[in-house]
Amino acid sequence: MRLGPLPPEQWDDDVDRALIGMLPAARRNPAGAGVALGTLVRHPKLTKAFLGFNIHLLFRSTLPERLRELVILRVAHRRGCTYEWTHHVIMGLEVGLTETDIEDLQHGTAAGALDRTVLAAVDELEEQSRISDPTWSALAEHLDERQRMDLVFTVGCYGTLAMAFNTFGIEDEQQTEQER
Repeated sequence: MRLGPLPPEQWDDDVDRALIGMLPAARRNPAGAGVALGTLVRHPKLTKAFLGFNIHLLFRSTLPERLRELVILRVAHRRGCTYEWTHHVIMGLEVGLTETDIEDLQHGTAAGALDRTVLAAVDELEEQSRISDPTWSALAEHLDERQRMDLVFTVGCYGTLAMAFNTFGIEDEQQTEQER
């Protein structure tokens, strides 16, 4: 890890305020926050600002949860972000993705037309930083304007997180525990 979690003795009120919107009080500590949030709070002001955006996309997005997780998993796969992938596979299964859905999205395929269109949109955003007119129109057949906006911002947010996690060398908690 290039950047590890903030050492326990450095957790202060600024760190607590950075995590208020994301974690309940009982988890706003070095043990409860996990590796990723524990690392991000090395910069409390940035973490607080970013988490406000991330919380919207994760908990208040207009995208159906299943599609949100499909998007995040495709980004995590394309970016090779093991931490993001591991956590969102679990979340995806909890909101209706199947093992087959998850296997297929790694190949850019899906059984349903909407899922295929969503994967195409993610790929276009990742490759060209824009969604083509045909894909935008196909999305519009199923998703309203706000849902399409949330889709774009979800790709951007989780792409940013993947870059940060990969650069900082953030390891999955489960993997870290197994190595001990």
